[in-house]
Amino acid sequence: MTKAQKREDLWRRIKKNKLLYLMILPGILYFFIYKYIPMYGLIISFQDYKPYLGITGSEWVGLEHFQRLFNSPEFWMIFRNTLILFALQILVFFPIPIILSLMLNEVRSQLFKRSVQSIIYIPHFMSWVVIVSISYVILTLDNGLINGMLESFGFQKINFLMNEDWFRPMYILQVIWREAGWGTIIFLAAIAAVDPQLYEAAKMDGANRFRQMWHITLPAIRSVIIILLILKIGDVLELGFEHVYLLLNASNRSVGEIFDTYVYTAGLRQGQFSYSTAVGFFKGFVGLILVVLANRLAKKFGEEGVY
Repeated sequence: MTKAQKREDLWRRIKKNKLLYLMILPGILYFFIYKYIPMYGLIISFQDYKPYLGITGSEWVGLEHFQRLFNSPEFWMIFRNTLILFALQILVFFPIPIILSLMLNEVRSQLFKRSVQSIIYIPHFMSWVVIVSISYVILTLDNGLINGMLESFGFQKINFLMNEDWFRPMYILQVIWREAGWGTIIFLAAIAAVDPQLYEAAKMDGANRFRQMWHITLPAIRSVIIILLILKIGDVLELGFEHVYLLLNASNRSVGEIFDTYVYTAGLRQGQFSYSTAVGFFKGFVGLILVVLANRLAKKFGEEGVY
């Protein structure tokens, strides 16, 4: 087939499926405008950027900002904090939506199942400001619900909000509270696609409900779990600015400062635009490398991967 024939065949398929392409057009425009065009701004990470000079007029300094980042005494502290919080998300949070999905799938009462789903979905629609504010009311030292209960039982009050030992438990518990229910949607959809005849055959072989879940349901959704895990690994240095920033204070900064909050402090509050862009560039590069490696590893073990 010649190039002209291939081009004609391509346009014929586009014309045939024009409504489908029209549906994905808003998504394509979103990623092009807000994800790809801003990548041009990464140039300033190699410049001594001055807003009044612009990108074309600012002095080129090469890798100076990256060298400053890696030589900064704060770098390893921020890198360690980010990795620890990410590890908590992978090891503690990531399995919970899967477990919830498996449990909900075993519920036979549709009314009860839908009620539970609605209840656990609700926190996702609340902003982090609301989530952290509720946690503040519950955990504050003065008149807090938890400390009030501890005091009534004769125990000493705990300063959850100002104690660095409690920062990470608070962080991951809030993530679980807000996102665990919402994360079940994809897994429940994957479970719904499992052939019911597999369960009937397993019942005839004497498999109980736990065996059916272990040998049929989990293997059936394994590819979905792998894909979501790969995408999650890509966000290794992208934990979200708003949530962590709301939890930070002078007492827990040594265990709570991450790249997102560091970029805000250095870039917006201190006006170091080139340096903060270099930090963001480093985050994105590490995420890209990890996605590629995780995808290759998944394919090596026989999974489909992301691409």
